[in-house]
Amino acid sequence: MIELLVEHSLGFAQLQDGGRFGVRHLGITQGGALDWVAMQQANWLLGNTADAAVIEIPLGGLQLRAHVSGWLALTGADLDARLDDQPLPPGQAFQLRHGQTLQFNSPKRGVRAYLATPGGFAADPVMGAVATVMREHLGGLHGNGRGLHNGDRLHGKAGNSEPRNLPADALWYPGNDVVLDLIPGAQIASFDGASLFAAFNQNWTLDQRADRMGMRLAGPALRYQGNALISEGIPLGAVQVPPDGQPIILMNDRQTIGGYPRLGAVTPLSLARLAQCAPGQKVRLRVVSQESARREMLNVISALQTQGAPFGLAHP
Repeated sequence: MIELLVEHSLGFAQLQDGGRFGVRHLGITQGGALDWVAMQQANWLLGNTADAAVIEIPLGGLQLRAHVSGWLALTGADLDARLDDQPLPPGQAFQLRHGQTLQFNSPKRGVRAYLATPGGFAADPVMGAVATVMREHLGGLHGNGRGLHNGDRLHGKAGNSEPRNLPADALWYPGNDVVLDLIPGAQIASFDGASLFAAFNQNWTLDQRADRMGMRLAGPALRYQGNALISEGIPLGAVQVPPDGQPIILMNDRQTIGGYPRLGAVTPLSLARLAQCAPGQKVRLRVVSQESARREMLNVISALQTQGAPFGLAHP
């Protein structure tokens, strides 16, 4: 079983898994990997369960040293990873031997990389999950919601692996035009016509105010004409519109209830795409039906579970 020492960390890298469920009635959010597709690809490379605990590495700034040799798998963003100063592109499983270092630098393509090990990284579950939620001080390596810090030690759960190969075209990186599918609902009928036209026919820019709780879009101000709302439960991907008219797409660490009007919800696959977008990225919203979103989701899951084949985020 591999053992890793964190030699340098900015504090943003953290343990994530499939998320924490069944506790939102307590006001506790789900957490979990933002790019859940890349997480599952990393676990697939090593034959893990899809939601085994991985390290989510946003923007780089992480250096690990092996104290015990073992296998790892890297997917998601290209953060200029270096294995003993040699380039290590994402999308592969590899061995990290005793004394070797693995370093993640600045992003070249994408934002978040995912590092898996056989059996997943060991940590005590909190309320059924390892998922780190810093705001709620839950989960992570020490159970207190803290990201990885210098001196932390990480252990894998299993020692053996039969690594697989992930085709390069299974990885997805943002281009000039990122399309986010949205299932309309909630209060969409209470926005004026000009706002609805603008929402789905103009580019939006991902604002600097973007984190694991939510990602704000900058563009035309949307006007809500309905009555004031009573706070209600908020699903993953909900697109809230606060009084300034700038939409916020709510992510895994979102609050559990809210009272802003909503256009609807971005689909899970589009949320994984959004997780790889940096501030300044241009995106467009596209209306899809619940049935088509469900069908696309099932196709992705089926490719992994029934065919044993890797999958990616490219639009069909």
